Amino acid sequence: METRNSEVKELQKHYEAKSNTLVLLYGSSRSGKDDLIREFLSDKKFFYFRCRNASVEKQLSLLIDEVQDHFDIKISKRTFEECFTRLKSRDGSRFVVVVDEFQLVGKRQKELLTALLKLLDGKLYPGPVMILIGVSSLAWMKRDMDEVFGDKIRKLSAQIAVADYSFLELVRSFPRYSVMTAVQTYGVIGGVPEYLRRWEGDLSFKENICKHVLYRDGFFRNEAENYISSELRELAVYDTILSSMASGHEKLNDLYLDTGYSRAKISVYLKNLAAFDVVEKVVSFDTGGWDNAKKGVYRIKNHYVNFWFHFIYPNLSELSVLSPEEFYDRFIEPDLSSYLKRYFVDVCHEYLILLNRLGRLPVKMVKQGTWVGKEGTIDIIGQDSIRENVVGICNWDKKVMSYEKYEELLSNMALAKLRAKAIYLFSASDFDNRLKSLADSNHSIVLVDMKEL
Repeated sequence: METRNSEVKELQKHYEAKSNTLVLLYGSSRSGKDDLIREFLSDKKFFYFRCRNASVEKQLSLLIDEVQDHFDIKISKRTFEECFTRLKSRDGSRFVVVVDEFQLVGKRQKELLTALLKLLDGKLYPGPVMILIGVSSLAWMKRDMDEVFGDKIRKLSAQIAVADYSFLELVRSFPRYSVMTAVQTYGVIGGVPEYLRRWEGDLSFKENICKHVLYRDGFFRNEAENYISSELRELAVYDTILSSMASGHEKLNDLYLDTGYSRAKISVYLKNLAAFDVVEKVVSFDTGGWDNAKKGVYRIKNHYVNFWFHFIYPNLSELSVLSPEEFYDRFIEPDLSSYLKRYFVDVCHEYLILLNRLGRLPVKMVKQGTWVGKEGTIDIIGQDSIRENVVGICNWDKKVMSYEKYEELLSNMALAKLRAKAIYLFSASDFDNRLKSLADSNHSIVLVDMKEL
């Protein structure tokens, strides 16, 4: 995998600041946060402490032991503040103090944070210091961080997210893969660093699914439910809702009718799932055509969770009695192409973002999204600061993109009350001759195939 250049540069900027800095670095438990921290610390003087699930007394005892061992000293006064007074860079350079897995410090355990803030203010250690707080719970970031920090949140110099890798970075990770195979892989594991490390680029897509997902000892076999249960309780309720969503129930009322749970209960559980990016509410791009747009549509955002609940969860009984290869052929292969449509759309979104960054679009996009209509969808809308647009539609599973598909787009644009300076037509295969002739005569129509992607 590539190094996290942008995040490392951002951390380095705060390391080189003239004053003491306090940076919060966060990402999911599979984000590669630990590797990023190791890379950043490689040429620096530092002290690293990893929090545990423990009482405040036990947390302090662990910290004292590690400070004593790291600096070869004896601490007699048993306080968090005393620990940080004993820091030494030895050469006067900026010292980095890392407190990782900070979400494990309970809401009522204020002592550690209080000591860190005194360290930041120069009350405990006279030399220049950078404090790096690591968090690997997205739910904690959204639900608990404000309460834990209170008004002291203004002391943070920065909050840096460790994001998933892009599709382009996935392609670079598996150079032997065709774009088609890369899209298939992206539809299953997304850009999650830990998942990319586990996937084997010298195996085919099917071989990876069989070895890592379907075999009993595969890394991904229990990953979806382990990931959900790492943040949430009442797994039976969450699994029921996610299974319903994966089978096509997108609206709150549909979920209510399918699961039997009250709308109020479903709303609370969807909010909890959204807190660590497992689900999302899809909001149509604001075009003015609100009367024709769907409202309140939900979908599973996490790629692997979606794959698990779409293909594996409904068929767990068969998984127990079939070989992985038999299961793949019977339950995954027939519906795989249809399932991957939305992920091909995501790839096309990213393609336009890259063109925008290179200045190769007729507008300078500042907003991008999708219009979800009652009768149809506009896959991609990009808009500049004066509300001029580019739009796009994507063909993944048809042998050719037809002229009728283009006419359908024009109809949906009318419903959405949308005009465009350019229309991008993406196809995983080919375009019919009428579309090719149209693109030859009208340069605002751009055809993009897999070779271009």
